[in-house]
Amino acid sequence: MKTIYYISIVLIILAAEIYPQVFAGSTSGQFLKIEPGARAIGMGGAYVSIADDASTIYWNPSGMSRLQNNSVTFSHTSWLAETSHNFAGIVLKLSENHALGLSYTSLTMPDMEVRTEFYQDGTGEYFSAADYSLGLSYAFLITEQFSIGLTGKYVGQSIWHMNASTIAFDVGIFYQTPFQGLNLGMCISNIGGKMKYEGEDNFVYYDYEPDEHGTSDKIFADIKMDEWDLPITFRVGLSYNLFKTDNHSFLISADALHPNDYGESVNTGFEYGFHERFFLRAGYKSLFKLESEEGLTAGAGLLYYLTYSVPMKVDYAFADFGRLNSVHRFSIEIGF
Repeated sequence: MKTIYYISIVLIILAAEIYPQVFAGSTSGQFLKIEPGARAIGMGGAYVSIADDASTIYWNPSGMSRLQNNSVTFSHTSWLAETSHNFAGIVLKLSENHALGLSYTSLTMPDMEVRTEFYQDGTGEYFSAADYSLGLSYAFLITEQFSIGLTGKYVGQSIWHMNASTIAFDVGIFYQTPFQGLNLGMCISNIGGKMKYEGEDNFVYYDYEPDEHGTSDKIFADIKMDEWDLPITFRVGLSYNLFKTDNHSFLISADALHPNDYGESVNTGFEYGFHERFFLRAGYKSLFKLESEEGLTAGAGLLYYLTYSVPMKVDYAFADFGRLNSVHRFSIEIGF
């Protein structure tokens, strides 16, 4: 029990101490804040203390050790401004108490035609932008009630000729409290280095003294690019099974979020289950967050057994973004 207490204290201290002093909108890698998993979003993103499927790699890597079987998941989000967000993950049980996870996340956009001041109808070239991360996760049970997990990931961004990359880490814990059905989860995401764009577009011709006769306007120069912090987020949440029978179940949850680039907020949601096969969900995101466009979420899910020991979960979620377009997520997960 002392081990659980000390680890929880260390995680909270980390959340208080490692946050760089940044302003809203001044972090890079914003795609890391786009949350995968239709079940989680259907419940308003209040998921850090639930995380009992393969998407736990994102929400709270400690949850991997609590899965009963190997599991693979894929989540697709039709994101804002005609972009697409995809998440793929696999959790492999190394033993009863240990698990390994692999994940890949991407945010992509369609190719766009290059236009300039002199070629307003296009130059004939096309460019695109993409964000991505590749993660390796490990989790283990310290006791039957307490688990801890860690993810290391390579984070990259690119736009036309420019690229930026760094290494980041997520740390999570899960605690099954002595109160029946009440669980606690904590996770710090995206602890890592800074992002700095580099590439051939950094190089320009520069005239050091344009008003002086005889100077050259073809001096090769390198533009100095700024470095930007990642969007670190600390989540702490509680979930509680109000009741669970063979025919009906009802789960409620709430998460408090403390990001390094914006104010605190709260997510909350619930899930109703019928015969442990059909599920209805609803929630609300970003409570108490100023000027947020996020709000109501809703979703549904189906659990179907391909064979006696191979379950397949299919989930859908809707998220309201106010003046922006609504966002739709689809997820599929197969255990093996």
